[in-house]
Amino acid sequence: MTETLFTNISQLVTPGVGVQRGAAMRDLTVIPDAAMLLSGGVVRWVGPRADAPGMVQEHDLGGVAVVPGLIDPHTHAVWAGDRLADFEARVQGVPYEEILARGGGIRSSMRATGAAGVEELVTLARPRLEALRASGATTTEVKSGYGLDFDAERRMLQAVRALQSEFGLVPTLLIHVPPTGGRAEYVQAVCHDLIPGVAREGLATAVDVFTEREAFTVDETRAILQAAKAHGLQTKLHADQFHAIGGTELACELGALSVDHLEASGPAQIAALAASNTVATILPGVTLHLGLPAAPGRALIDAGAAVAVGTDLNPGSSPVFSTQLALALAVRLCRLTPAEALTACTVNAAAALGLQGRGALAPGQRADFLALHSPDWRDLPYTLGANPVRNVFVSGTSV
Repeated sequence: MTETLFTNISQLVTPGVGVQRGAAMRDLTVIPDAAMLLSGGVVRWVGPRADAPGMVQEHDLGGVAVVPGLIDPHTHAVWAGDRLADFEARVQGVPYEEILARGGGIRSSMRATGAAGVEELVTLARPRLEALRASGATTTEVKSGYGLDFDAERRMLQAVRALQSEFGLVPTLLIHVPPTGGRAEYVQAVCHDLIPGVAREGLATAVDVFTEREAFTVDETRAILQAAKAHGLQTKLHADQFHAIGGTELACELGALSVDHLEASGPAQIAALAASNTVATILPGVTLHLGLPAAPGRALIDAGAAVAVGTDLNPGSSPVFSTQLALALAVRLCRLTPAEALTACTVNAAAALGLQGRGALAPGQRADFLALHSPDWRDLPYTLGANPVRNVFVSGTSV
């Protein structure tokens, strides 16, 4: 097995292996003038260059900083159509209810996506995923959820599968918006038809539910997630985006991998997350684009929770095509420190997806890493409007 020693690294910076909680999110290992030995797509050794093993093939990185590859734990990167008219109307003060009445809003995305075939969805999603990868994302979660009818949901997940090996995707079945009629029958069909079929075909690794006043109730969410568990799928929730109606507490009770959004979370939800193993995934792009209050990232970490950060890339509420930008926004809007933000976008994001063996640069971990343009890793959270990432490596290979 060929060994490669990456050298001339100004700083090698990494969080600890596995999920990090509370104050531990700030504990980064920083190795100046570092080297890293890889073989078989796995990190074998990291340390000062002066201590590096000899007689191996070297790859000179040119004196720049190296950090783990970023992991984006929450995207909706597969969709058709656009929401540009919605955007223009919203910034002019048109209420969302009126935008919906005009035929816009999320249901316009559902109409366009539902009318698209798998090949079209793949073609539309590829440049979005290329942008995320160029920004540093070496693993990306992609949800369905713009289909409503079950065939459209499967087509979305089939598009994710078609792109999976190219981009390192993690597919999630999202139960996003209830139908305008026949709600109870729809939930029953999700539990008895859609979830078993998706599990049988291996189209998703987890089921996510949007738990909100205008979406699914806590009781409906419980039934859907229990069906997911019964068919061997992990569970996640969108919760507390606009109102705290019990979704976060349910996520903690059920041992969900993550609960995402949390803009409306208060002390009770923060305490529940701090006492649980569920990762709190915050999405600062939504705050930037919609002007919502920011998720309480600082309070969650101070309480001892494990926090992750994602882009929530989608056409309506977070057109953020850069995982690095989400990291940078988490510092500015959610009051994370740069070190906490790096941890949130690496090992904690991996935990939010139920993934092990990636997100840190340590022996035995998958060799996903970024070479920056800068010799100082802090340019990663500092930079806005330009890409601080020079090279992206997945399993030790430049992509």
